[in-house]
Amino acid sequence: MRYLDPKNDLTFKKVFGQHPHLLISLLNALLPLPADRQIVSIEYLPAELVPTIPVFKNSIVDVRCVDRTGRQFIVEMQMLWTDSFYQRVVFNASKAYVKQIKSGEQYDQLQPVYSLNLVDDTFTPESDLAYYHHYQIVNIANTERRIEGLEFIFIELPKYCPKNFTEKKLRALWLRYLTEIKDQSSEISPDLLEDPDIREAVKCLEESAFTPGELNTYEAYWDTIRTERTLINDSLAQGEQIGIAKGVRSTPKFGPVAKL
Repeated sequence: MRYLDPKNDLTFKKVFGQHPHLLISLLNALLPLPADRQIVSIEYLPAELVPTIPVFKNSIVDVRCVDRTGRQFIVEMQMLWTDSFYQRVVFNASKAYVKQIKSGEQYDQLQPVYSLNLVDDTFTPESDLAYYHHYQIVNIANTERRIEGLEFIFIELPKYCPKNFTEKKLRALWLRYLTEIKDQSSEISPDLLEDPDIREAVKCLEESAFTPGELNTYEAYWDTIRTERTLINDSLAQGEQIGIAKGVRSTPKFGPVAKL
């Protein structure tokens, strides 16, 4: 048995965009929700068109839903990273927040929007071992005071390292699901299969469950990511060369030292 990578556009949407109970399990595990505010049921929402970032055309997978209390959840699987994603994420969540009410309706009808961003890249210094980043609107002088409405969670998947492989916490299991299963994996850790939701999500990745057309789409997505990654690296290299050239041109040239 061989398995596909769950981070691919095709597989991610098949697992979390077609199985609401699996998405609920993922959200409850990864979001900072108190025990009495766990998600019980959801309804999928259409993915909205948001401004694209130059170079990145196909590197973002978007799944949106709303629960029965009206809270909205935006889940993005980001394969590549630039700082522009911060602005894109804020824009996306803010747009979802303001569109909840129409002109003339009361602001107290607004419900929170949670933006969960799974990033298959690193965007903080290597010395910072933290992989889980939670942002809120808080009072600078007293961070316990906050304005409800928007919350942002960024998870750097490459930095995630389980404390031990016997940990049964659902957060650890879902993160291991996203990081351990690679393209053409042939073995799945038995402890991942102990949880029924994770076991079902693993089964969704069986290569034999996909049609030849779907497999072609799956491979085409990876080709696109490789191309975009190459463009990014080329742009960075070009930028470095331009910076070096400018530095050389701006180096002051001193004439002969005058004799006193």
